[in-house]
Amino acid sequence: MNKLINSIQSFMKDEEGLTVVEYVVGAGLLVIALGVLFTNWGTLLQTKLEAVLS
Repeated sequence: MNKLINSIQSFMKDEEGLTVVEYVVGAGLLVIALGVLFTNWGTLLQTKLEAVLS
């Protein structure tokens, strides 16, 4: 029983797993932001090109 408690305490003190999760969440937010940015930029570019070509 004591070994189980020590394992749980050791797991709670370990911050390496949390760091990995933070990086994954940050990378996901970056991908979403870039997707929104390029989608809006692409729409604007398409509108301007259509105006020039017509």
